[in-house]
Parts: sequence; C-alpha cells; structure tokens
Amino acid sequence: MRRMFSSACASVAIVTATTAGCTAAAEHGGQGRELTATEEVVVRRAEQLLVKECMEKKGFKYWVGALPTVDDLKGDGFFLTNVGWAKRNGYGSRLQKKAQNVQRDDPNSAYAKTLPREERARYSDTLLGSTSSGMLTADLPVGGAVQAPRDSCLADAKGRLYGDFETWFRAEKTATNLTPLYQPDLVKDRRFTDAVKKWSACMRVAGHDYAKPSQAREKLTELTEGLSEEKAYAVEVDLAVAEATCANETPLARTTRTLDTEYREKQLPLYGDDIAAYERMSLDALAQAEEITGSTA
Repeated sequence: MRRMFSSACASVAIVTATTAGCTAAAEHGGQGRELTATEEVVVRRAEQLLVKECMEKKGFKYWVGALPTVDDLKGDGFFLTNVGWAKRNGYGSRLQKKAQNVQRDDPNSAYAKTLPREERARYSDTLLGSTSSGMLTADLPVGGAVQAPRDSCLADAKGRLYGDFETWFRAEKTATNLTPLYQPDLVKDRRFTDAVKKWSACMRVAGHDYAKPSQAREKLTELTEGLSEEKAYAVEVDLAVAEATCANETPLARTTRTLDTEYREKQLPLYGDDIAAYERMSLDALAQAEEITGSTA
C-alpha cells in the first residue's frame, strides 16, 4: 500500500527506503497486513514461474529473468529514512541503471523479436493480453480509471496467486492509490511543516543547506556535474545519508508516520473494504507463492 511514510515497518509514497509490513495489522485491528519487501520478492518470483508455465502451454518460450531485490522495492519516495539503504544505494541511481540494463537485456524481448510478425503479435497478446479479450476497469480514489486486459498469461498468473484477478485488480488499484487523497493536506499541516524546518536545520549543520528534501534531489545533478562516475556516486551517497540521518534525528520521520496514519484513517470508511481485500489477498498470494517456489520469506 503506498503511503506518505515509510519506516522499518511501513511503506509510503513520500518517504522511502524501508520495509513494509508491520503497520497495517496494527491499524486495522490485526485483520491483515502488507507484505514485507522480502515477501513481495517471493510473490513476484512465483508470478513469473506461473507466467512461464502459461506461455509454454501456449507454445512459446519464456524465461524468468532477474527479479527485483529487496533494496529495489524500497527505493521510491519523497525523502529517505533508512540510513543503511542510503549508504548502500544513495538515492538509487545505480539501482535504476541496473533495472534499465535488465530491461535492455531481457531474453523474452530478444526472443519475441525473432518471431514472425503474426507470431510476435500473438506472443504479446498471450503474455499481456489485448483489448479484444475484454478489459477490466478500476476507478481510482482520486478520479479517473485504469484498465487491464481480462485474459492473458499475466492475468492468469495473478488470478492463480490472488484467487480472483478481477477482485484483486480493483482492490489493489484502490489500496495503493489513497495517498494523493490526503497528501496535499498533510504537507500543509503545521506539524509537518515544523518538522521539515527542523530537518532543514539539521541538514545545514551537516553542510547541506536545503529547505525541504525535494531540493536536495533537485540539486544533485548540479552537484555532480563534471565529476567521474565514482565521485558523483560518492556525492549522492553522502547527501542521501545526511537526508536519512536528519529525518530520524529530527521529528520528521516520526511526525510524518503519525500524520500518515491520522490522515489515512479518515479514508477508511470509504475504502476499508478494498484495503482489507488487498491485505487479505496479498497474504493468500504469499501462501500460494511459498508453495510454488518452495521458499519462505
């Protein structure tokens, strides 16, 4: 579930580099929880194995490629709180480059290019689906909607893992898109703005004069211009570690976590059923994934 804050036990869209999985159970009376990043990796591996099985039944080759690591799944957000992650990855530039290389070297893409045009189209439709097979639609909490093909090997894999692809698709799109509903109000909350000021003062002491976390990232390109790759990465890591350290040494991380819970709970009367379904089906998928992969998170 994408939230405003992410610490060792919560995942969010404004704060990054931590492990999800602990807060949801506490916030919803123990009825469910989010998966940890480690558990998410297990589910993704199982999904790929099921896609492979489906594609081969349809007469195509399919390779289970490189899966995301735990660090890959932790690196998305507005400011860092996990000092260890920051020391290993900075702001994640090398992780992003690695992901680009994985996509570029994907054996499935290379295989598809060797197929005759009609078979290549059938390959794509089999793997990802097409509009001709019918589309599922999920309304987003902030307005608008997203669609996905109803029939494909990817949909089949998710259906086998989560129990019902259509229900999962709609619950997941709701539960993971709640943050935009309350983020504008949260960032204007006096408690948050006061915490950001204290974070900024901490950063100045560390030699980084920024009023808010987004400014640090915006200046990174300027700070590393003309430097070698190694020196540029060292600058990135130094800034990222300072950002995460100050988030923890000031009230910023703690305050954002509290506010995220407070503002998010206001949405529960409208979206509680979808959140509960998302958490329940995620845990069901984990159980299925552990059987399929023969491994536990």
